[in-house]
Amino acid sequence: MPIDIDAVVGQELDSIPFSWTEKDIILYALGLGVGYKEDVVSDAVLDYTFEQRLRAIPTWGTIPAFPALGGLLGAKGFDINPMMILHGEQLFEVLCEEIPTQADTLTKSKVLAVYDKGKGALLRLEAVTRTTDDNPLFRNEFGIFVRGEGGFGGESGPPPGNEKPERDPDCSVEYPTMEHQAIIYRLSGDLNPLHIDPQFAAMGGFDRPILHGMCTYGNMARAVIQAQCGGDPAKLESLKARFASPVMPGQTIVTDMWKESDTEILLEARVKETGATVVKNAKATIR
Repeated sequence: MPIDIDAVVGQELDSIPFSWTEKDIILYALGLGVGYKEDVVSDAVLDYTFEQRLRAIPTWGTIPAFPALGGLLGAKGFDINPMMILHGEQLFEVLCEEIPTQADTLTKSKVLAVYDKGKGALLRLEAVTRTTDDNPLFRNEFGIFVRGEGGFGGESGPPPGNEKPERDPDCSVEYPTMEHQAIIYRLSGDLNPLHIDPQFAAMGGFDRPILHGMCTYGNMARAVIQAQCGGDPAKLESLKARFASPVMPGQTIVTDMWKESDTEILLEARVKETGATVVKNAKATIR
């Protein structure tokens, strides 16, 4: 098989340098739709867009780690067609008191495991980002599904967990998306043509380019901050999720929340217009 399990698991990839400034933090927020159909002089907008009081939406921390996925394609023992790869799961956790609005960093990543899912293989890639003077900032764990690479007799891995309760959500937050939101979001680093090129999207079976799953993920973080953290982004410690289906730019993302304890919130995201579940088995941890 194109994935050499013995060679891939435990392999450490090249360190990735990444720097950002306040403008990058603001652009990320705009790519998530901050300010769209909102009071533009509210704290919920100015905290993320005005440099004199700027704070980072915590899921910004996925951006410096994202190039690790590109590095994976060059990993020893991982001879895979990129068209067969799907970003299936994401875990992000903050390792510092609050993410700085400007920094010079290095991200080190390694392959944690490869699981046999029958129709495909699920690879878990860990990426830890630190400042260049070695202060830890955040940790990401990517779940990468490789279609057609299952059935090799390996372990199937742990169950997804974080099943939503059999009761109505304790609260829900919705954010409309813009028709051109993917065009803005991609400027934060994910230049996959699936999100802008209609011909490429058609090859994937879509009528038009889809919204980035990580844009939906960031909006779930915004919802938790608004409803469970009193608007304080520093209180969001981690967010884990599985991507179920895409959002089309212009649709409305609704995040349903079930408060399990003072620190744990179970989540599910859906499209308001269609009812389709787009993210499931999700959990946020708050401080």
